Amino acid sequence: MSTSTAATSTNTENEPSNMLNTDHPFWQVIRTVPNFPKVGIDFYDITPLLRSHINEVIDALLAALPEGLMDEVDCFGAVEARGFVFASLLAGRLGKGMILLRKPGKLPPPVANKAYALEYGKDTLEMQNNLPPERVLLVDDILATGGTLTTAYELCRSAEHTVVGALVLLDLVDLHGDFPVPVYTVLKA
Repeated sequence: MSTSTAATSTNTENEPSNMLNTDHPFWQVIRTVPNFPKVGIDFYDITPLLRSHINEVIDALLAALPEGLMDEVDCFGAVEARGFVFASLLAGRLGKGMILLRKPGKLPPPVANKAYALEYGKDTLEMQNNLPPERVLLVDDILATGGTLTTAYELCRSAEHTVVGALVLLDLVDLHGDFPVPVYTVLKA
């Protein structure tokens, strides 16, 4: 699969629909599931990309980052659950570490936690709060309403980490507002 379409970056403003890259070759593999997990939500199933295009996905994620940014990153902030997959693959390829942002009760204490709203419910994230401060690039699969990534950002900041940006495979630009750091993405819808 070719990833010749340029990766894109979003800072703080939503882009008009004519700026979206819905012709990217990954869209031929991603499956749209209507009315999941509840009526009115179209779920973008990226798991087919993980089955047979993982190297292309990691290449595209890295290509979405500006030149030199990885020199500023100490570790990846891996957001549960699919952010773990991407952050692990990126960390392994680049020799960087990871900080886990997990669902409640999965990390040993001491932890910090924060509740947040999702597009279809509520949730909570936790992270260990006794780690030395690092420069973190948050990694997740999809940026939808922004609740999960904003919470990950706030948790990292409360633990005195410097968040240099966020990296996602897919940005659903109409569902969220401004984000406090640059968001780098491969796909927009």
